Parts: sequence; structure tokens; C-alpha cells
Amino acid sequence: MKALKLIREYLIITIGVFIASAAVFFFLVPSHLSIGSVSGLGMILQTFIPLPLSVITFVLNVILLLLGFFLIGRDFGIKTVYTSLFVPVFIGVFEKIYPDFQSIMGDPFLDMICYLFVLAIGQTILFNCNASSGGLDIVGKIINKYFRVELGSAIAMAGMCVALASFFTSDAKTVALSILGTYLSGIVLDHFIFGFNLKRRVCILSKKEQEITDFILHQLHSGATIYEATGAYDNKMRREVITIVNKTEYSRLMNYISKTDPDAFVTVYAVNEVIYKPKV
Repeated sequence: MKALKLIREYLIITIGVFIASAAVFFFLVPSHLSIGSVSGLGMILQTFIPLPLSVITFVLNVILLLLGFFLIGRDFGIKTVYTSLFVPVFIGVFEKIYPDFQSIMGDPFLDMICYLFVLAIGQTILFNCNASSGGLDIVGKIINKYFRVELGSAIAMAGMCVALASFFTSDAKTVALSILGTYLSGIVLDHFIFGFNLKRRVCILSKKEQEITDFILHQLHSGATIYEATGAYDNKMRREVITIVNKTEYSRLMNYISKTDPDAFVTVYAVNEVIYKPKV
């Protein structure tokens, strides 16, 4: 069972890497943009360090992977090593299949927009498996873990430094697009991540409080908290049931409430993050 779960997890990670690699090959490379990446940083450093780009990029990736192992964790580090190995493999396959590939959109700005959305899908899959595509994603993950900055914003912060530094190696138009692309990438990534992990805090006042609580505990297998509340209008004491559920559970819960007590008073709030220790 554990082996099947591990195989399934790495299959999902491989799909995420494939999507991220496709974004780089089909949209980033043809437009020659330097949207915050280790490769972009390597191109800048090559101006000052007399070493091949491949050597500089390799050294930077090794340093970042070591930081990932020590500052984020062994599980994250192993998965990121796996993804870092597969990114060049997938790009190499794309190069063999499409040796003289040109821009699909024929416009750097449109390439940038497509790149951001496709990459965000791949990154979201990876981050939800506690992995990354390597490079500056590791820096973003470190900032996210230790400074509680939203993941997309953290990656954008790291990438913005590279994008700004590209002023030394690229023309003004490319630099402007790189800065804009790096900024937008953080917004798009946060949108995908929050959409993927979005939960809802549901507060319920109902005469059928016990039935609804039992449904949450035994059908949804979720938790609930009960508070005593006093109505300001009639000064009556009531019990309010509060639970946090995902999208699927939310739909089931609302259907059950509408059938069990159509007169129930329900308020719903969006929850982006839940931190707790699961019961053993």
C-alpha cells in the first residue's frame, strides 16, 4: 500500500515536471525572456565569471539543492533532485522532436503570458507534493517557510532580483518583459495554489444541530467546534457549529443542510491555510 502511494506520488510529480518543462521549451526559450530563473542568473554571472554557462548553472543548482535539504527537509530535497534531473530530460526530448522550434504565438508578450499560466499549473502540482522544479523555486520555498510569505510572492521576490539584474545582459524591452513576467508569475502561482488548497469555514445555526454535527463527524470524517451564541434580537441562547471543509465536503455539507433544515442560518468564509497536528 505504501509502495503504491509512493509510485502514485512520483507519477504526479513527473506530470508536474513535464508541464513545467513544456512551458520552458515552448514559450520561454523561443522568446529569449529571462523571467527569474537560475539560467537567467547564470547568464548574468557569466559576464563577470569566465566559466561556461553550464558550469555556472550546475554550481548554482547544487548550492540551492543543498539549501533545500538542510532548510526545508530531506523529503523535499529528494523530490527536488528527482525533478531537477527530469527537467533537462524532458527538454532534451522536446529538442529531438522539435529541433527548429519557433514561437507558437509569434510575440514575446503572448509567449510570456502562456508561459506563466502553463508553468503555474506544473509548479502547483509539484508544490502540493512537497517538491519543486528546482532553481529559484527552492529560494521561494525557503522564504515561504521561514518568513510566512505567500509562495508565489516569495518566488517572485527571488526572481525579481534576477530579472532586474538582466539589465546588464539584455536590451530594455527584454528586461521590461522579464520584470513584468516575474511579477505576474507570483500572482498567477498564488492564484493556482490557493485555488487548489482553498477550504471553507462554515458556521451553522440550526435546530437540527445534533444531526448536522453527526453528519460532519461520521459522514465527512471532519472535525467541528460548537460555541454557545446569544441572539441580539430575541436574547435566546443557541449553539453554533463551526467546521472547515474542502470543496467536495462543502458541497456535500450544504446539500445535507438544505435537506435537513432549510431554515438553518449559515455563513461561509474562505480559508487559504490550515495549520494543525493530525490525530493519530
